[in-house]
Amino acid sequence: MTLLSLLAFAGLCLLLSLTPGPDTFLVLRIALNRAAAGVAAAAGSASAAIVWAGLVGLGLAAILEQSAEVFRWVKIAGGIYLVYLGVSSFLKTRKAARAGMTEGADAPLRYSKRAGFGAGSLSTLLNPKVGLFYLAVVPQFIPHGGNTFATAMILGAMEAAIGFCYLAVVAVVAYKAMKWLRRPKVNSTMERASSGIIAVLGVGVLASGAAS
Repeated sequence: MTLLSLLAFAGLCLLLSLTPGPDTFLVLRIALNRAAAGVAAAAGSASAAIVWAGLVGLGLAAILEQSAEVFRWVKIAGGIYLVYLGVSSFLKTRKAARAGMTEGADAPLRYSKRAGFGAGSLSTLLNPKVGLFYLAVVPQFIPHGGNTFATAMILGAMEAAIGFCYLAVVAVVAYKAMKWLRRPKVNSTMERASSGIIAVLGVGVLASGAAS
């Protein structure tokens, strides 16, 4: 691969990262509780992206593209998970508010770094569009006669690094903003709105999967 090819791929990955998606909203939602957990979610998403790159390198992702039924069920599973995250977060917020917890009212619900990493990983692993992105784009950057798996992993690591940096910045900025805007009414609105967005995204994925 030439330096120009790598720069072109990096630019494409940056554009992909800047496009808001389920991972962006998930990291934002978790970072409102704790910056470190949001960064962990970004790391989980990046790790899962590398897994998808490996699947493409091995040729396994081609099965996903060729099998409409597998693609449909993976999309539905991802949608169900997003709906679960949104609804469970909303219910936890209401439960904390009803309990009248002073700490819960003044600060968002906290996630552990392990929980954040797991949520970020699972969200990306259950998003078949990540695999299809690699399947459609990565082969174009693999030199003729080169090591397909090694090249795919290098490109996957590059995409994961760019995505992680962007999502980590989103997490830190979101936490700082939340710290500045930490008022009971504003906090409750943001918690419920972000939970609702995740749930709506999940419903959209479910509808798309059911219609395909």
